[in-house]
Amino acid sequence: MSAHAPPGWPAEVPPPPAPGWDHRAVAWLMDRCPPEYRGYPVLRRRPQVLARLTAHHVDAALDAGRRATATARQDLTDVVGADAVEETLAVLDAERVRLIGERRAVGLVEDALRGRRYVPRL
Repeated sequence: MSAHAPPGWPAEVPPPPAPGWDHRAVAWLMDRCPPEYRGYPVLRRRPQVLARLTAHHVDAALDAGRRATATARQDLTDVVGADAVEETLAVLDAERVRLIGERRAVGLVEDALRGRRYVPRL
């Protein structure tokens, strides 16, 4: 059986059922979480739990970015000036785009860890 990855699947993780894909998925998910997560053995033993917590972590980063974007002008204009605020907003926008892609990838890995397999359409 050949392995197919859905659009948005992380390049660093081979798709299931490739040998060792789940170990690579755990390593990839760990890289998206706070480093302290590496100290909890349950998250390696239960990759489905790690995937769910990773999804929450990425969602929280998206929420934080939305809040930062909404308040950047008010919070920063008097501190760094209008030019720096505009640069900051550009950074926040780029990070939002990156996190949306990462959230999709985390969701796809989570689905795969729960047994869902992607079947490409012709």
